Amino acid sequence: MIMHLSIIQVLLLIFFIGAILKVAGWYLVKEIGTGMMMFWTIFWLAAGMITAFPGVTSYFAGLVGIGRGADLIIYVSLVVLFFAVFRLLVKVERLSREITLLTRREALKEGDGQKK
Repeated sequence: MIMHLSIIQVLLLIFFIGAILKVAGWYLVKEIGTGMMMFWTIFWLAAGMITAFPGVTSYFAGLVGIGRGADLIIYVSLVVLFFAVFRLLVKVERLSREITLLTRREALKEGDGQKK
């Protein structure tokens, strides 16, 4: 079976391969852990499979009552992106509180040292 890929499919597949190689590089230099490496590798492989075989998304879209596979991808992507933004905002708020507490502690330590 010979696959006929469009130019955008080929470009996306090249991008996904590059992303997997980048993830592997980050893992090798210990910038990310095993869990993160596995998650992103599976994510980029799945993106590649969906790009190479777009008909699969239409099948799953039909199962959940959505007309087109592309619509399913957009809906799922939006939900995932909103959730990721929410998690990042929560982490930023937590880090901000921690930095404030640490700054206060250091300021109090410095203030006690100057009085002596």
